[in-house]
Amino acid sequence: MHPPTPYLLRNTKFWLTAERCLFWEDEQILIVSDLHFGKTGHFRKAGIAVPPSVYKEDLQRLFQQVQYFKPRELIFVGDLFHSRANLEHDWFKKWRNDIPLLRMHLVMGNHDILKAQDYADLDLIIHDQRLEIGEFCFVHDLQWPGMDYIEGDVRIPDPVANIVPHPDRYFISGHIHPGIRLYGAGKQSLRFPCFYFTSSFAVLPAFSRFTGLAMIEPKDGDDVFAIVENKLILVS
Repeated sequence: MHPPTPYLLRNTKFWLTAERCLFWEDEQILIVSDLHFGKTGHFRKAGIAVPPSVYKEDLQRLFQQVQYFKPRELIFVGDLFHSRANLEHDWFKKWRNDIPLLRMHLVMGNHDILKAQDYADLDLIIHDQRLEIGEFCFVHDLQWPGMDYIEGDVRIPDPVANIVPHPDRYFISGHIHPGIRLYGAGKQSLRFPCFYFTSSFAVLPAFSRFTGLAMIEPKDGDDVFAIVENKLILVS
């Protein structure tokens, strides 16, 4: 595993990893978003041949991050699961049972549609809209005025804000699966998942590798860390 990268948010030390995790050092909290567990099983059920190894690799990466950081708590910033329960849900339940002492929080995402009892069986602490810890606020879908992004090659208009910014809060979100386009010689370009930080909010990369990307266009003063070949590269 490539060594994590230190990053300061509001004078608070975090660590970024090429495995798409954020670690809050002082609080000993590991933070991930958009795991979409069950998505590959959902595709296979629809007749699309997606190997189960894709899901197993994601789950193994998460386990490795827990082993490495040894967090006190784990926060899922939405879309832990992709759809209805399937075999992959059972695999996650077995994994969760192997680490019963780790407190796990789920900030509900638009894909988190399991029954309440399913979450209770996994011993997850559920937060319907947001989770606030000190000056940091964790939400899944941060529809922020002025946050313009591109899904694939199609520009998405600025959404209507559904969260009112707070002067004493820094928002950490997921949902859009942020990506950045890097250019090489001959006008060639490639797209990579990224961490996206502004002065008011952050958007985490999708933890699952079986997801699309929404191309962001960072503004002056924003920080973007592209995830390239299991390394983090500061690109702006």
